[in-house]
Amino acid sequence: MRIKAINPNTTLEMTENIGKVADRYTSDEVEVVAVSPERGPISIESYYDDYLAIPGLLEEIRKDEGDFDAFINACWGDPGIDACREVTEKPVVGIAEGSMYVANMLGARFSVATILPRAKDLIEETVLTTGLASKCASVRCTDLTVVETETARDAAVEALLEASTLAVEEDGAEAICLGCAGMGGLDEELEKALPVPVIDSVGAAAVLAEGLVRLGKSTSKVMTYKPPEPKEIKGYPDVFQFTEHAPSADD
Repeated sequence: MRIKAINPNTTLEMTENIGKVADRYTSDEVEVVAVSPERGPISIESYYDDYLAIPGLLEEIRKDEGDFDAFINACWGDPGIDACREVTEKPVVGIAEGSMYVANMLGARFSVATILPRAKDLIEETVLTTGLASKCASVRCTDLTVVETETARDAAVEALLEASTLAVEEDGAEAICLGCAGMGGLDEELEKALPVPVIDSVGAAAVLAEGLVRLGKSTSKVMTYKPPEPKEIKGYPDVFQFTEHAPSADD
């Protein structure tokens, strides 16, 4: 089994850590290939960054889609996740939805410990889109940038511990989702200091991606996630072109 973990930003140190975390949580017979797009923002901390990252993410799925059994969208905003599912039949798991699904099975309510306050609305929109807003106790932001979650690990642990403690004591959280791919590998240290489960979002997505492949499931193509209709798309590589008719529900 081969799983492609796509870091939608272009910080290669983070991509390497994403690969290590996903490899740690998947079975020995699973090969994890971690990549970043050739173009895009070095970090995703705003809607602008989020939208700019989507074309590169889609290109990474399309260009060698046949070589992989599943894909991981390794940014906590799950950028372009619905479009990702339109361009492949293979399972695509976002680390945000993956971590929230796992947290939802471990506690009645969860909180997200994440990055800068400016990203709070983006994070809350992701929770809402995933359908688990009623189970989310809070989104607790820190002063961490995305890059700092990778480069300043001690400071990241300190900031996340403070945010998570407030989420548990003041918001009633019974589980914590780490709300950035750069936080991969910090769950165990945080869990030692907290009375609740802490979910490594990349690890959760990797386990779920492998599980979907083992279940033999593929993305539904009956309606919403069927391939895009063929049309001219100017200025983009050939991998963005769809030439076959997308079947309708009546086909």
